[in-house]
Amino acid sequence: MKVIAAVKRVVDYNVNVRVKADQSGVDIGNVKMSMNPFDEIAVEAAVRMKEQGVAAEVVAVSCGTAPSQETLRTALAIGADRGVLVQTDAVLQPLAVAKLLSAVVRHEQPALVILGKQAIDDDACQTGQMLAALLGWPQATNASAIEIDNGTARITREVDGGLEVLELTLPAIVTADLRLNEPRYVTLPNIMKAKKKPVDILTPETLGVDPVSRLETLRVESPTARAPGIQVADVAALVDKLKNEAKVI
Repeated sequence: MKVIAAVKRVVDYNVNVRVKADQSGVDIGNVKMSMNPFDEIAVEAAVRMKEQGVAAEVVAVSCGTAPSQETLRTALAIGADRGVLVQTDAVLQPLAVAKLLSAVVRHEQPALVILGKQAIDDDACQTGQMLAALLGWPQATNASAIEIDNGTARITREVDGGLEVLELTLPAIVTADLRLNEPRYVTLPNIMKAKKKPVDILTPETLGVDPVSRLETLRVESPTARAPGIQVADVAALVDKLKNEAKVI
C-alpha cells in the first residue's frame, strides 16, 4: 500500500521565539527552522511500515514556501521515497492545508495518510480532522501505536481513563502522538541519498484550491511573566495566602 506522511516547516523547538514589534506575529527572521516534531514521528512511523513490508511506498507531502523543500529532504533522508511540495507564499491556515492535502490525496490514492497531531507553531490540532472530513475517511487522532493488517488499521491512543483501541477500515487518516515512536538519527549518507530523490512541485492553482485565509490575527502577545514562587511556614499560612491573596478559596 501507499502511505502519505504530511510534514510542516516550523521554528525549531529549541528556539525562543520573539513577538514582532507591531504584534502582527512571531519573528522568524534568521531563526532555525526544522520539521514539526510530531510530523517527524509520523514520517518515522510510515518508514517503519515500509521496512516491515506493510507499505510499498512512502510519499512525504508539505505545503508552504520554497524553503519547505528542506523539510521534505529531511523526510526523504529518514526514508521516504519521494516528496510533493504544494508551493505557495500564502499564509496557510489548517482548513487551507487540509484542502490542499485532500487534493494531493485524491491524486495519489494512498491507503493511509499519517501526520502529526498538531504543529508546534500554531498548536491548532485541526488539520488531520479537517482532512478526514473533506475526504469522508475514518480517522484516529493522537495515536500511540499503529498496527496494519488485511486492510484494517488498529490504533491505540491514550485517553484520560487509560488506553483506547480503534479499528479503522483503510483508507484512513491517523495523527501521531509523541509516544508513537522515537525518530531515528538521520545519517550523512542518507542525507546525500535524499538529494537524489524526486520532489514534485505543485501549486494551489494546479490543484484547484484557493488558500485564502478565513481567520484574522488581531494581535500576538508574549505570555505574562510568572511571578516567582514563595515558601510558607505551615499549612495555616498556605491557606491564609490562598484565601486572602490568591482568593481561590
